[in-house]
Order: sequence, then structure tokens, then C-alpha cells
Amino acid sequence: MIRRIFLRLFPGAKRRRFAAWQIELTTRCPLLCKMCLRDAVTQLHTGDMGIDDFMKLVPYLSDVETAVLEGWGEPLLYRNLSRVVRLVKEASCQAGFVTSGWGLDDDRIFELIEAGVDFIGFSLSGATPGTHNVIRANSNLHSVLRSIHAIQEFKARKKLAHPKLHIVFLMLRENVVELPLLVDSAKEIGIGEITVVNLIHVANAWQEAQRVFTCGESEGHAVLKEAAAKARALKIRLRMAPLVPQEVGVCAENPLRNLYISVDGNVSPCVYLYPPTPSPFTRIYCGREHSVSKVSFGNIFEEPFESIWNCEAYAAFRNSFTERQKNFEQKHPALITDSERIAESEDIPLTTPPEPCRTCHKMLGV
Repeated sequence: MIRRIFLRLFPGAKRRRFAAWQIELTTRCPLLCKMCLRDAVTQLHTGDMGIDDFMKLVPYLSDVETAVLEGWGEPLLYRNLSRVVRLVKEASCQAGFVTSGWGLDDDRIFELIEAGVDFIGFSLSGATPGTHNVIRANSNLHSVLRSIHAIQEFKARKKLAHPKLHIVFLMLRENVVELPLLVDSAKEIGIGEITVVNLIHVANAWQEAQRVFTCGESEGHAVLKEAAAKARALKIRLRMAPLVPQEVGVCAENPLRNLYISVDGNVSPCVYLYPPTPSPFTRIYCGREHSVSKVSFGNIFEEPFESIWNCEAYAAFRNSFTERQKNFEQKHPALITDSERIAESEDIPLTTPPEPCRTCHKMLGV
């Protein structure tokens, strides 16, 4: 998903060794979102990445197309965020993040834009305060929309093209009915793209009951068709995650070209394999509870990145996906890695993904 969003925002970007490094600057968050991991976990590590530690990452960023400056916390809480954006940009790497909009006042907007931030995504969980504010407890929809409007005004006044803004909407049974109304709201505030995603990390019974996608046949959601039709009419790009399983060679997180760095420097294939919890952690996959060990192949603050990337265990992990993708392409060469066309394929027997990924909803292609 990160790669696809980046290519849409920056279609002329030069291909580098890595598409994206997702870098967690903080695990702190002032919100109490009902769909979040922290709503289901009592022991949660909270802290910030030291700026001296972040500096250790900078030499590697020339090989990375985009740095996504977020993890399991709210990036706006990180007091060195603007400095980090500058460091990323000095490495000729794109920089951005997804945020709740917490505390995004005029001064913070100015310093982030001055630093050169390329994109900002705003997480919304409804088109009305009655829905958004309940699901994302401690958030206020009107405040988020005011922040978006303030950025749009600043860009227009200064005649700036960046940062590109988009909305990220996580579908739940409690909020999906408001998606058409959200399209209207996006048009009003000048947002041209909405990315609609599924609840991937399910950690308790409420979250399991709230996921909209199925692990079998689709239930059908007429409201999604309505939202799609409205988006076409209003010329808003609406990207909706699939709601039914589909086999994919490599999941949308694509650990072959992307990786995740935790607040304490641990390198993992993706954010879902290294939550800020004790290990093992609980994951509910298609209704069944699983105990999953956190996956780290090394600490980039303590050893060279190449030693981590080329270690036997990490290479074996990636090779599992490489072989799986080769198998997929051999059977369906016209599909290759085009995620939109992968949905056309059915009942494709593929080699098994790495063990920790077998109970992740991302491997369902949703």
C-alpha cells in the first residue's frame, strides 16, 4: 500500500533500491481509538526515537524513495519531526506521514511545510463527529478538518504544490455507512484522494466483529458502490481495499522493497510484525486467536544495515516471498505485481509465505 500511494503522489519518482522505509519516531499517542492495538493491550512500550539515533539512518536514505515517518504512535507528538523531515529531504528522499492531526496548529503547519514535507495523510473514522469522535476517542473531527483547511489555505496563499494531502479511512461496520458522506466532505475541503483500508491487526473481540472484509464470500455493501459512484462524479480518487480474500504473490506491504524500523531501532519486514508489545503478541486471524512472536532481524542503531539485510534469517524470509512471487508470475504472467489485476485471479496454488505472515490478513490480499 505504501508503494502505491507514493507512486500516485509522485508519479515521476526515480526507482531506487527500496520503495519505502517506514520509520517509527514515537509510540506515544493521545488518542484511544477503539480499533487500535493499544485498546486491547495492557502492556505497551511508549517512547521516542532519539535524534542521534535517527541520524544513524540518514546515510541509508539515498537508497530509499520515501520515508514514511510513522509507526504505532502519533508522529506530531515527536518534537523533532520538522528536523527529521529536513534530514530526509537532504538525503533526496521523499518524506511524509499519516496523522490524526493532533495539535496541528498554524505554527506547526508552517514549520513542517518549510521543512519540505511531501505528503500528509489524515486519518478519519467517520464523516460526522458522532461517529469519528466516538471511534477515535480524544479526537475531534471539526479540529481535524480545520487543520486540513489551514494547510490548503497556506498552500494556496504561497502557491505551493506540496504537501500533497489525502484522507485515510479505516472501514469498520460502525462507520462504513458514512463513506459516501466522507466523499462529499473531501470535495468541500479540496482533498482529491481517499484511501479506504481494512482493519488488519485484530486484537480483541470488538475489533473482530468490526472488520468489514470477510474471510470467505462477500456480504456485499451497496454503500461502497454508492461512494465509488459519487467519487467518480466529483472527480475524487477513491482507492478501496478488497473485501474478499484473493491470493497474492507478495502482500501489499511488500517486504522485498519495503521495511519497518521501530522506535528502538529494530528492523522488521513490516509494521504488523513488530508492535510495541511484549513478545509474543495476540493476533486474531479470521476469527481464531494466534500467538505470534515479534520479528526483528537486527538493530540498525547497533550494527550496519547491510549486516541485517543480508543475514541468513532475513534472506530466508525474503526468499519465501521471492519464490512465491515467481510461482505466481509463472502461472499468470500478465498479472505480474499489478495489485489491481491480481484480483482477477482465483484459486492459485502458491508456495507458503513465511510462518509469521500466515496468520496476517494482509496475506488475504485485503
